[in-house]
Amino acid sequence: MHHDKPVSVSRRLRRAVIGDSINLADQSIFHNLSLIAFFAWVGLGADGLSSSCYGPAEAYLALGKHTFLAVFVALGTAVTIFVISAAYSQIIELFPTGGGGYVVASKLLSPKVGMVSGCALLIDYALTITLSVASGADAVFSFLPDDWLPYRLYAAVAGVVLLIMLNLRGVKESVMTLVPIFMTFVVTHAIAIGYGVFAHVSDMPALAGRLTQDVSAARGELGMMGMFLLVLHAYSMGAGTYTGIEAVSNGLPILREPREKTGKRTMLYMALSLSVTVVGLIVCYLLFQVRPQDGKTLNAVLFEAVTAAWGADFGGGFVLVTLISEALLLFVAAQAGFVDGPRVLSNMAIDRWLPARFALLSDRLVTQNGILLMGAAALVLMLASHGSVDLLIVLYSINVFITFVLSQLGMVRHWWEVRGQRVPWRKGLLLNGLGLVLTAFILVMVTCVKFFEGGWVTLLITGALAAAACGIKRHYNQVGAQIKKLDVLRAVIDPQNPYTPAIPENAEPETAADDDAPTAVIFVNGYNGLGVHTLMSVVRLFGKDIRNYVFVQIGVVDAAVFRGASELSRLKASMERDLATYVGIMRDRGYHAEAHWAVGTDIVHELTELAPALHERFPKATFFGGQLVFAKETFLTRLLHNYVVFTLQRQLYRMGLPFMIMPIVLEEPQGGLPQAAA
Repeated sequence: MHHDKPVSVSRRLRRAVIGDSINLADQSIFHNLSLIAFFAWVGLGADGLSSSCYGPAEAYLALGKHTFLAVFVALGTAVTIFVISAAYSQIIELFPTGGGGYVVASKLLSPKVGMVSGCALLIDYALTITLSVASGADAVFSFLPDDWLPYRLYAAVAGVVLLIMLNLRGVKESVMTLVPIFMTFVVTHAIAIGYGVFAHVSDMPALAGRLTQDVSAARGELGMMGMFLLVLHAYSMGAGTYTGIEAVSNGLPILREPREKTGKRTMLYMALSLSVTVVGLIVCYLLFQVRPQDGKTLNAVLFEAVTAAWGADFGGGFVLVTLISEALLLFVAAQAGFVDGPRVLSNMAIDRWLPARFALLSDRLVTQNGILLMGAAALVLMLASHGSVDLLIVLYSINVFITFVLSQLGMVRHWWEVRGQRVPWRKGLLLNGLGLVLTAFILVMVTCVKFFEGGWVTLLITGALAAAACGIKRHYNQVGAQIKKLDVLRAVIDPQNPYTPAIPENAEPETAADDDAPTAVIFVNGYNGLGVHTLMSVVRLFGKDIRNYVFVQIGVVDAAVFRGASELSRLKASMERDLATYVGIMRDRGYHAEAHWAVGTDIVHELTELAPALHERFPKATFFGGQLVFAKETFLTRLLHNYVVFTLQRQLYRMGLPFMIMPIVLEEPQGGLPQAAA
């Protein structure tokens, strides 16, 4: 009789918080987990749209008494939003499987430049989470009694923890939860801006006349160059407005197919909503002649002025809902850090700039380690800064423009190299060239202004992360070179290799399986030197006794595989091919051999599911796995390498199954593979 295994308390708790495992055998999995353009706009566009809570105000206040120049700042900001968005749409076309700043700079400039871009993005996304949640907490507590203020930091920390749990459940689930907040913001701001503009339609001619007079007066006071520089200064002070535009190209893997079309539509939604909101707010500042007031944001002052004629109850209620939606949208904006930060981490881990474990997925098919790391970094920053928005905003926005500049530079280089070919290279060169000029200018201005205010801290942390990435890459390269030496063993036994020694005449053909005979169940990870070394060690030690060889491989569905059904199919085909090679080798030498495989996100879980059935069929089975042995084990080797075989050994021991670890020293072993005894 079949009995279900009891579910542990920790497993039940995890299922309640995070949810059940997702079945990889479900053919519709990629479709069901992906986001259509609307939900992508919510999940990835909130970061950009939330910048309208502070970006336009920063630019407007930087003009001082010459507020009329805000018209030019608004126009410049709108143009910049569309130029950067169009430039990133070009990146989406060129990298339809995911073309974030890291991938673009790596492919089009150099891997090291891409690594710098990736490090800058990681710091930026950690700051995005911290600043967004801290700003949201500030906004919420501005409506609460002063006695509650000491709890603001605790609320901010709780906000980060809540977002971590939401994202561990899956991107789609977290986005669906945030849709009402996002739409409340969009609707309330559309009503306020629309009413504010249309209520002053009759005043537009007078405003235009006043603008002309003010420009003439400012030219006499500041000079043409002084006025131009003031506009540029205010324009660069609103640089926070553009953060978040790159999120769509980074998050392409989670978008609905066709991803290129969905990504470009999402980019259009983001550009339109952000530009309309920013320009609308700045125009309304001018129309209502808004001036800063202590204890209130500029948007709060504006919305009170807009609703002054609506009556105290209705107008006050509308302002409250609008400002609360702003506060909550800032929480939603932190979602971009949790969606794109782990994706950058996984891409860099796949290329071995960061520990490989950051490319692994959980059973909810999210980059769990990346989400936890981004959340932990945000919590550290929150506690270190005590949730101070003034301090965090100084550290913010420099890094994202490093990525902007490198991405646009890579695209400009690409279009220049393909000029004359049958591609729209002139259009691409114009768009990305303009994007490069604008983002480079903003980067220089923001760095100069914020450097001595604390911006140097961000650059120092980014530099330290880049140095660590170089050290990790060097370690992986050195270990990889040593492991590659083991591949010579493939030539010793590969039946397809013309230099392989012929099978002796007395070798028997494959024997039928003897279920009661001693059996070796060998866990392998592809047909490579490591797997062959493990096999040779088993045969060398037990070759005369063991009659059955069972090869088992688990296909790990990591961030590189989980990009679509085609990648998953390629993984399965590769496993079948590799396992067939092992089986063929042992059958040619007179042994019974067979193979089993599975795909999943957790190697230990999948193997412990397979092991009992194999042991039931082969009662005298012994399980084997290979493990790299370093001359000196350090914290770095434990962090960067997979020690899953020890975890597997413990699990099988608990099940009463024998398991032996075959040590693999990173040197070329001597000897070949003996034949089975007659």
